[in-house]
Amino acid sequence: MTESVAANGTAAPEHQEWHAPYNPWLIAFVTTLATFMEVLDTTIVNVALPHIAGNLGADVNDSTWVLTSYLVSNAVVLPLSAWCASLFGRRNFYLVCVALFTFSSFLCGFAPTLGMLVFFRLLQGVGGGGLQPISQAIMVDTFPPKQRGMSMALFGITVVVAPIIGPTLGGWITDNFSWRWIFFINIPVGLVSLALAPRLITDPPYVKRRTGPDRFKTDYIGLGLLCLGLGSLQLVLDLGERYDWFGSRFITLVTVIAVTATISAVIWELRHKDPILDFKLLGERNLGAATLVMLLFGATLYGSTVLMTLFMQVLLGYTSLWSGLALSPGAVVTLLMLPFVGILVSRIDARPMIAFGMIIIAFSFLYMGHFSLGIDFRTAVSARMVQAFGLAFIFVPLNTIAYMYVPREARNSASSLINVARNVGGSLGIALSTTLVSRFSQVHQTHLVAHLTPYDPGYQATLQNTARLIAPYAGDPVQAAAQAQGAIYGIVRQQAATLAFVDCFRLMAILAAIVIPLVIFMRKAPPTTDSTPMH
Repeated sequence: MTESVAANGTAAPEHQEWHAPYNPWLIAFVTTLATFMEVLDTTIVNVALPHIAGNLGADVNDSTWVLTSYLVSNAVVLPLSAWCASLFGRRNFYLVCVALFTFSSFLCGFAPTLGMLVFFRLLQGVGGGGLQPISQAIMVDTFPPKQRGMSMALFGITVVVAPIIGPTLGGWITDNFSWRWIFFINIPVGLVSLALAPRLITDPPYVKRRTGPDRFKTDYIGLGLLCLGLGSLQLVLDLGERYDWFGSRFITLVTVIAVTATISAVIWELRHKDPILDFKLLGERNLGAATLVMLLFGATLYGSTVLMTLFMQVLLGYTSLWSGLALSPGAVVTLLMLPFVGILVSRIDARPMIAFGMIIIAFSFLYMGHFSLGIDFRTAVSARMVQAFGLAFIFVPLNTIAYMYVPREARNSASSLINVARNVGGSLGIALSTTLVSRFSQVHQTHLVAHLTPYDPGYQATLQNTARLIAPYAGDPVQAAAQAQGAIYGIVRQQAATLAFVDCFRLMAILAAIVIPLVIFMRKAPPTTDSTPMH
């Protein structure tokens, strides 16, 4: 019988020993197939929105509901995955999620109107929402402790690499084929997963399933509060910048609902004997610290991707495809490093690896904090590659150390918590990045415009020189002076935006640095041991 480390650091016997009936790597491959496509769908649609709007005769602003509907339904289902797995069985719930995701992808590809596409994306988010936590829980149980780092490396490919390559792949498919193929590519992957998963995936005996006539009796109040709170929060984060945040009554109302419902849900679930989402697990030091780190990790990963994409497209004039190509080498670096980190985490303490990864990421943001309009393609690529190198040293060790003291029967709930944290963190990072760029641009523009006065000799000299250059083409000195003022104002706006991006990159560096002290709160455990119930 195997042994595992208890919460007090001593070895404790396992109640049961269980091994997957098939090769763990084959199970992992099948499990992550559909999950990779689901994570890919969070970003692959972004660059296709103008094409979707034009093809379906809709407004571009309205087409953003294609993204919002998916994210909202995804956010609602994520925390419910543990309960659904206990109700239907983990394997059965996984198969239902894959089937719904695949079928809704088929419907999205044939959607005749924007309204139908938004509805089908809502269904797709429902199917995809349960895939991440259930896939992670399956992989944690499938692999023995010595190989768990490698299993998390494979899972890391799905949740770290997929959102990075999504915009590039989406731009290429849209430019060369049709936006509908963004959804059709999910179908063969889903069918392969549906064909192989029932034969390979089995539920461990310690994963208990609800039985009897009361199996559908559950915490419906907690369920409703979680759905309302997380769904409203996702709406606020996704639509806040577009509706001017709290300048909009709608955003203000939804924010109040999100805060009230979320706080109420946490309090209710902590007191309930059979909660939908077990927040008590966060009292375990490793899982609690890892969940907080994952929240900040998601914010830096998704927020920095948005910042880099906007900087290259808005200020450097890159197309969607070229901005994606600038980010793609970073995905390759992460892809190559994850297996190495997976081997390393089984041999050394995971905590220094997490701290090292955050130091590298903080350094990459400081490097980006010196960006200017004169940077070339190579500089943008190298900055992202350095950041991607650091990312590989965080995800695998963090997910490995998070489950060390979690009871095996509670891994579904733990996986739901940590995946909710990453998704909420990602939404926070995107929302904060776009908002701060807009706000900082206004602040810097106000400061720069203050120098555009008749009393500033530098401005007057620049205005006169610019008007002199324009005069031969304007044909009128007055018109030349007006055009010169417009050109200088355009430069001011461009410089203000550049300074805003620089400020955001430096704030990201601070955010990455904040994570490092959190590693101190995590407990060390031999990476070769399994987890055991907490004391």
